[in-house]
Amino acid sequence: MYRVMLLPVDADTRELRRALWAARIGHRITAEEEGQLLWLADPAQHEALLEVVRRWQRGEPLTGGTPSRRPDRAGALLSVWRQAPLTTATLGLCLLVFAAMALFGDLVIALLAIVPLGISPAGTLSVGNLSDVLASGQVWRLLSPAFLHFGWMHLIFNMLWLWYFGRQVEALQGSRRMLTILLAAGIGANLAQYAAGTALFGGMSGVDFALLGYVWLMSRRAPGSGFFVPQMLVVFMLGWMLFTMTDMAATVGFGNVANEAHLGGLVVGLALGWYHSGRARHQR
Repeated sequence: MYRVMLLPVDADTRELRRALWAARIGHRITAEEEGQLLWLADPAQHEALLEVVRRWQRGEPLTGGTPSRRPDRAGALLSVWRQAPLTTATLGLCLLVFAAMALFGDLVIALLAIVPLGISPAGTLSVGNLSDVLASGQVWRLLSPAFLHFGWMHLIFNMLWLWYFGRQVEALQGSRRMLTILLAAGIGANLAQYAAGTALFGGMSGVDFALLGYVWLMSRRAPGSGFFVPQMLVVFMLGWMLFTMTDMAATVGFGNVANEAHLGGLVVGLALGWYHSGRARHQR
């Protein structure tokens, strides 16, 4: 969500809300000490929102709302890049790695897995050691498994939540905060999965669950920060994580799921969310 303007504390905003929703302009209005703060979901609708607000302030009829004006595609893409460059770049890198896996197969997996993988002379899977990996300077392997995805559904699901939560973090707190979450959660989730005895795994889901925990705690403990996540989405994602930890998930065809990575990422996100929401409350 993006801060737009402060409205008078005693203003009746019911008609304004109805008009904005009628125009399909996603927004929130939060109560602050100094007034009512208006937030916008999509920066591409900024001008359309301002036009509705101006009409509301002049006392003009708002029945039927104001149709949102669609910017040109190039302008919309540029706006997205400016608002969330790191999230956009991370998503693009995941797509690039996925394409490389389609072209080069196991070579990409062996290069980006948390430890080197290969086939021994006996025909069995050869798995390297993390201590040797770090000693040899291959530190990228601590994070790189997050960019591996083993199928379209795996990729789409993870990119959806990365885009939803990552844009919020970057827009409200900047790319540096997003980078902190990406590195801490990506490495933490990968180490948690490796500690569970798995060497071949991948996906951005550990980071996604970290972002979920972070955004949820920020929205609950520092509501004035502008973060928002529907409660049912939190229930769904946590329920999904618990479901994949059961034997039933494998029975219905979901195969092996990096449960420890999900849990590790969530713990990292909650820890960061608790710390930064506490600081936000203290500053207020």
